[in-house]
Amino acid sequence: MLILLAVVIGGFYYFYNQVYYSHGNYAEKKIFKIKKGEGNAGIATRLKNENLISGKIYFYYYLRKNKLTNKILPGEYEFSGKLTIPEIAHIITQKKDDSIKVTFPEGWTTKEMELRIKNNELSGTDKFSELVKSADYFKETYNYDFLDNLPEGASLEGFLFPDTYFFAKNITAEGIIKKMLDNFDRKLSDDLNGEIKRQGKSIYEIMTMASIIENEVRTEDDRKTISDIFWGRIRTGQPLQSCATLAYILGVNKKQYSFEDTRVNSPYNTYLNKGLPPGPISNSGLISIKAAIYPIKTDYNYFLSDPETGQTIFSKTIEEHNANKVKYGL
Repeated sequence: MLILLAVVIGGFYYFYNQVYYSHGNYAEKKIFKIKKGEGNAGIATRLKNENLISGKIYFYYYLRKNKLTNKILPGEYEFSGKLTIPEIAHIITQKKDDSIKVTFPEGWTTKEMELRIKNNELSGTDKFSELVKSADYFKETYNYDFLDNLPEGASLEGFLFPDTYFFAKNITAEGIIKKMLDNFDRKLSDDLNGEIKRQGKSIYEIMTMASIIENEVRTEDDRKTISDIFWGRIRTGQPLQSCATLAYILGVNKKQYSFEDTRVNSPYNTYLNKGLPPGPISNSGLISIKAAIYPIKTDYNYFLSDPETGQTIFSKTIEEHNANKVKYGL
């Protein structure tokens, strides 16, 4: 009986996670057309066939559960396999003329997000910068567990999940932020949360590391490798020496930072200060978050980016690293 109960409970949680948190495996963006009069089953089948959702039964269940089966609107939509079923369902049932599409790229700061909101003439810009400094308010009002144990006075930098959103024209700043925090809450799955706890780290530490990784290198494997290098430096008491933190302090990306740049007086300067900076320097996507949690074990200790191609060049010794700097004109 206990085994049967465990199987039933396990099946329920699996189905629930598939409905609310799964996504397809199509990495790029594609146009998905819905014709007038097309049925829910047909739409679900095509979404699955085009690798935009994990299973049509999960999509159809979500529509039925949320009374959306008769509310799908015909039109052309831009999707990727990174979207969850609730996100796709929201997009295809939301009247386009009632909302404004806003995309926040991965690695953007809250200041950059605020400017994009303002440029889209959304009403929720007047208090945005004020509210992103109020992590305590959102923790107490909406009971976000991922905001537990933040340092006193911490902002929401790092927790506003970068994605494409559809906002009502009259949405408030609080409404915008809540929508982004809800998205973060969905993306940080129980498995990811559990692994963070198993490692004895905090979500805040992971998001701080992820924000640095996000702005250092481009590819998924490179980010996991950089993660191992950086966590290794923390373990051995070495400064991270991350150029991404210098860019955050100085507000400018440079091909090569000068010695004077590395001496700038800031708690975010990881050339002068050991360990992680006081908090995230940007808002990371899921790839960088996972890289911070699951580094690839490596023998590399140093890296640089080829200024011409952006390729990451790794090295094991300081001598090899210095030779690579000369080779690539850094």
